[in-house]
Amino acid sequence: MSRILITGAGGYIGRLLGERLAAGHTVLGLDLRVPADLPFQCRQGDIRDPALAELMREWRIDTVVHLAAVLEDSGNRARDHDIDVNGTRNVLDACLIAGVTQLIVTSSGAAYGYHPDNPAWLDEQDPLRGNPEFAYSDHKRLVEEMLAKYHHRHPDLRQLILRPGTVLGESTRNQITALFERKRVLAIAGSDSPFVFIWDRDVVGAIVRGVETGAEGVYNLAGDGALTVRQVASILDKPVLELPAGVLRAALWLGHRLALTPHSPEKINFLRYRPVLSNRRLKEEFGYRPEKTSEQTFRFFVERARARGQL
Repeated sequence: MSRILITGAGGYIGRLLGERLAAGHTVLGLDLRVPADLPFQCRQGDIRDPALAELMREWRIDTVVHLAAVLEDSGNRARDHDIDVNGTRNVLDACLIAGVTQLIVTSSGAAYGYHPDNPAWLDEQDPLRGNPEFAYSDHKRLVEEMLAKYHHRHPDLRQLILRPGTVLGESTRNQITALFERKRVLAIAGSDSPFVFIWDRDVVGAIVRGVETGAEGVYNLAGDGALTVRQVASILDKPVLELPAGVLRAALWLGHRLALTPHSPEKINFLRYRPVLSNRRLKEEFGYRPEKTSEQTFRFFVERARARGQL
């Protein structure tokens, strides 16, 4: 039995993970906002709080699962950086002070960046290049660079870093699923814009395996296979709106300048060059085989979303 602290425990994955781990371990959650119906204990708190180490000591925490992060750009880059990067640094320092033995961090495939020369399938040893223009991608890269430095200086704190692709589940709703809710699916001429999906229950399953095996290392987290944007449109049974990159870039420039959209022209790369994650090491080295493929995950999401009127 482990004594586990989950940051971001009130969130989507945190709730699922805490409920599952609480069946066999002592679990404490931490979140800025604590839902009233969480099935495990949770404290209201900030990952940047200097008193975090004392909380870990009080609860004799041996394992920390760090989920807390800014998922969508708030418009305040300094604030988001402070939470993502400085918040993670505080978690790391608290782990060292409190004698925590394992830290599990959910990073993201976005840490590789959205680049035209990305390999067809990204391996964990490929460089993390992020994108300065995308806060989420840039911060995930910075966090992983920091984690690597801490690991070099403090190898006794085992680190398990998971890089998920696009997470989907029964009730997912975010900026990615908003793309699927439109009447037509946007495609950029000359780009397949492939997606790799991971079932939310597989994210939880991989973290649980990490807790129960004490594993360390870095692993991509994705279902088998990928879907092009046209395959996505076919499953959604929606037409494709194909635009030349230059036309879309000009439209975003004008819309952003007129404050009609928060998306700047640089965001076109987010649509064109999505990182495609290989899960070979996840299966062969970490020993976790996702229950659903990318396609099965997407079809599962679509079926549930249609049933509740989301699509």
